[in-house]
Amino acid sequence: MTEPHSSLTALADRFGIARDFWDWKGRHVIIPAETIIAVLAALDVDASTPERCDAALAALDDEEWLRVLPTCTVVEEGTGTQVDVHVRAGADVLLEVELEQGGRRRTWQVDNFKPDRVVAGEARGEATFWLGDDLPTGYHRLVARTDGSEEYGTLIVTPRFVGFPAKMAGKRAWGYGTQLYSVSSEGSWGVGDLTDLADLVTWSGARQFADYVLINPLHAAQVVPPLEPSPYLPVSRRFVNPIYIRPESIPEYITLKGAVRRRIRDLRDDARAAGEESGRVERNSVWPRKLQALRAVFDAGLRPARALAFEDFRSREGRGLELFALWSVLSTEFGGRWEEWPAEYRDPASTEVAEFGARRHDDVRFFEWLQWIAQEQISAAQATAEEVGMSIGIVSDLAVGVHMDSAETWMMPDVFAQGMHVGAPPDNYNQSGQDWGQPPWRPDRLEALSYEPFRAMVRASLRRVGGVRIDHILGLFRLWWVPQGLGPQLGTYVRYNHEAMVGILALEAQRAQALVVGEDLGTVEPWVRDYLARRGLLGTSVLWFEYGSEGEPLDTRHWREYCMASVTTHDLPPTIGYLAGDHVRLRHELGLLTEPLEAELEHAKREQAAWIGKLLDEGLLAPEHDDDPVEIMLALHRYITRTPSQVLLANLVDAVGERRMQNQPGTIDEYPNWRVPLGGPSGAPITLEEIFDAELPQRLAAVMNGLERQPGSRWA
Repeated sequence: MTEPHSSLTALADRFGIARDFWDWKGRHVIIPAETIIAVLAALDVDASTPERCDAALAALDDEEWLRVLPTCTVVEEGTGTQVDVHVRAGADVLLEVELEQGGRRRTWQVDNFKPDRVVAGEARGEATFWLGDDLPTGYHRLVARTDGSEEYGTLIVTPRFVGFPAKMAGKRAWGYGTQLYSVSSEGSWGVGDLTDLADLVTWSGARQFADYVLINPLHAAQVVPPLEPSPYLPVSRRFVNPIYIRPESIPEYITLKGAVRRRIRDLRDDARAAGEESGRVERNSVWPRKLQALRAVFDAGLRPARALAFEDFRSREGRGLELFALWSVLSTEFGGRWEEWPAEYRDPASTEVAEFGARRHDDVRFFEWLQWIAQEQISAAQATAEEVGMSIGIVSDLAVGVHMDSAETWMMPDVFAQGMHVGAPPDNYNQSGQDWGQPPWRPDRLEALSYEPFRAMVRASLRRVGGVRIDHILGLFRLWWVPQGLGPQLGTYVRYNHEAMVGILALEAQRAQALVVGEDLGTVEPWVRDYLARRGLLGTSVLWFEYGSEGEPLDTRHWREYCMASVTTHDLPPTIGYLAGDHVRLRHELGLLTEPLEAELEHAKREQAAWIGKLLDEGLLAPEHDDDPVEIMLALHRYITRTPSQVLLANLVDAVGERRMQNQPGTIDEYPNWRVPLGGPSGAPITLEEIFDAELPQRLAAVMNGLERQPGSRWA
């Protein structure tokens, strides 16, 4: 591996590619030239020789001078900005702002003494305009008039600060977090669904006095089995996985003939039986059966008003919905890996794809209908949250990326970096680094598209919910790109325009009046958390990761105010399992430990002893209960209620006494990741209806509400 030369480093700087970094041991690491060259190649830049690097730099400069307006300009409200306009040397130019709300704003030309530049045989000049500092937030358009023509660019003015939704009314909020697929009821198909979500919301709000329910990503998954079990590796982050639909809750279900309804009931019984037999969440058995049921409901048709609503949904979602539905139908025909489809169907803009869509028009409408129904059932669950007095309601989860064989990589392949995966550099827990197998978005293409794919995704994630959790929000700042074939140890960080991406997130959250929580665990540049707090976006604090400068449990006074504070997370065992050292023994069984089992168990015991000592010192745990895991779990939750954190999270697995974890990082099928049904203390599956009558959730709710005993109703 060789060090980069000067023109290669200049190119890396132009594209935000890190040339060095500090690793987990505090060592300064120089990124090899081979890595930078590979990343630039994924951005369509040939940097294979110094001469080609020089040519690429010159071409970038020429391109900037040939473009009249920047493609996309992003600015915080109240700060104002200047825009450089490039025109034929000596030509007059007028710049205006067309507001999203209607009307136009003038701009003011300011001094610019930069000399003209000859590009492609023509002298070009640069003029600079001040846009003012009083523009309203929104998606506006810059219009430059010169030489008898108009040129356009996007101007996005974003909120300076988001903060908490007005419905929180300045009060602290707490809620439950759960993996929805694991929460099954007597009426669901073996996978927790959106009707279960509405029922969980009802119980959480009416009986527990919770303000929200945080759920796993509901993103769309493969259409044909085998289905990827991880909700964090979807085929689209804009659309919903229809496995979460409850067929019997669709209004048209009641119009079905008795024989059809009996057939759907049999399909449901078969789906449930598969999970009951294996003791796991059996998506591959549930989905094909549920798909048959949903098609039967679709074929029943819609009454006129419902048909109007469906057509309005299709119009609102536009070409993106149509393409996703096309991809779904093509997947049923040719399989889930689109790169293995017949060549004529790999390009969504091809004539053959259009002809296929025309032939299979009814099937395409069916998959569009599935998205409409899913959104209706999400909306119904959020309406339930409002009815039972939740100040926030549903908090959705936004995954960091999509699957390599996803609908999105088919729909817009040029937005993704070819030959690259997202991952993480080596650290204490993964000393070889991580390759997550997800293709990263290209920062240059996002800017060229005025961030429209990102805007559509964020807008969809906030539709009819009360908030969103952004998984690995650090990815809005930089991502570790892993060139395929080199491995994660030879990756590098690539920067994104965080002012634009965080700003768009803030703008959409403001419009939706939604809470935004960023998962900012792991290695974080020191300024990032301060920046997120300044923009009014919450971070994430997990008790087991919160320590002071001397390695002691972090005192409650020093926890962040702008964060979602919890005891555990979905990548760790439930608290009772954690206290028992289940995670250590599991990693030992799977061969993931680098130290002897006894040493790791002793380390875990010392860690827990420090926290138990802290609980005893604070008077949150009675000495006679210092070896009672349930009492310790409750005391740990009492601890986070003493922090200044304005949003608290209790996990449903803790409320029911579950010990098993949902996901063991570093494994795929060695452990049933994302396939563990919610269970009680014995590990036996527990239904939603059983949770309603259980005692432990009432005790935990009392802790979270600061009460000695949980009342049966907030109106009592």
